Amino acid sequence: MAKNLSERDKKHLWHPLTQHKLHPEMLGISSAKGSLLFDEEGKQYIDGISSWYTCMYGHCNDFILERVYAQMQQLDQVVFSGFTHEPAVELSEELIKILPRNQEKLFFSDNGSTSTEIGIKMALQYHYNQGNKRNVLLAFEDGFHGDTFGAMSVSGLSVYNGPFEDFFIDVERIPVPTKENVENTLSLLKNRLKENTIAGFIYEPLVQGAAAMKMYEAEGLNRILNLLQRHEVLTIADEVMTGFGKTGTYFASDQIETKPDVICLSKALTAGLMPMAITSCTQKVYDAFYSKDLAKGLFHGHTYTANPLACTAALAGIELLKSNEIQNNIRRIIASHKKFGKEIEQHPKVAGIRQCGVIFAVDLDLKMERYGNLRDKLFRHFMDNGVFLRPLGNTIYILAPYVITDRQMDKIYTTIKGVLAIV
Repeated sequence: MAKNLSERDKKHLWHPLTQHKLHPEMLGISSAKGSLLFDEEGKQYIDGISSWYTCMYGHCNDFILERVYAQMQQLDQVVFSGFTHEPAVELSEELIKILPRNQEKLFFSDNGSTSTEIGIKMALQYHYNQGNKRNVLLAFEDGFHGDTFGAMSVSGLSVYNGPFEDFFIDVERIPVPTKENVENTLSLLKNRLKENTIAGFIYEPLVQGAAAMKMYEAEGLNRILNLLQRHEVLTIADEVMTGFGKTGTYFASDQIETKPDVICLSKALTAGLMPMAITSCTQKVYDAFYSKDLAKGLFHGHTYTANPLACTAALAGIELLKSNEIQNNIRRIIASHKKFGKEIEQHPKVAGIRQCGVIFAVDLDLKMERYGNLRDKLFRHFMDNGVFLRPLGNTIYILAPYVITDRQMDKIYTTIKGVLAIV
């Protein structure tokens, strides 16, 4: 393989979340295995964030690769409108077994943004099909649900949305529930719901990922969901980040008594091997689209919907997720994080720590821009020490693959402690 990837990259490529005039250099990654990334010079990096929370069973997992390779010999791609195939049918059967008990139907798409986009369209059209004029979406402050227009509309992080806000759908926001604010929030919602204009509520259950792993308790969320469902507001759980074991249960919604009407899935769904997304829903939601009237159908489609190879990767991932080995690893990582948290929580440079399942976050006691110079220095410090972490402002978080070794995890912890010593 020719080297100097960064120089060749500059000629034609435009990278996500990048201002190229400030950050023209890209690190060439040539291979990956397990919890490790290898650059073109052979240096290795521990992937402490599972490449944006996707490769939870490790990079190039042999079990998954073998399954997908076998599928490649039989059926690689076929249109999913008017056709079906074994990997999609089997995936529907296996995924329904582990999803919250009320989920019945699956709609395929390509990525996390499209999974939430479809959830939003389901909520709006659910009411439209029944002749109800409900055109407002409800969302949490500081939420993030993707980069397509509906997903951006319900997202509350203006750093991503600024140039497009004049074009958004109608969205109202409420704060994430706390013991201090939940009663007031419920009171305001009760009055607002009398207008019967809210179609759906989209939320990241338990952990708001892009908001620097902001965590909150299930109890307040459960009360909000219960109230909204009593008023026929469709509840949409964005589990793109939290799904498939990261919060300690298969899905964060498993820890909340009131189950959502719709669930959005991607990222670890296919174990990081290839893009795919699913938006699941209850029978009640599906039935609102089931009609002899063609126009009442959900007319949303992607060319690679339910790609057989992606479905096969997802099936292999679910099998691994349910295995004793991976479940034991999840418990091991949770215990390891708790121990590390106790070591650093009293450090003078630590403003706070938090953990939900295998997700661990530490806030540094200093002011820092989300994508500023100091944050960039932290990133370079981690990479120089062979650890791939992407701080969100002054928040350093870990969301490593389930197959990470104790030794690799200790190196991540040691590198973070090194930051505390020099910051």
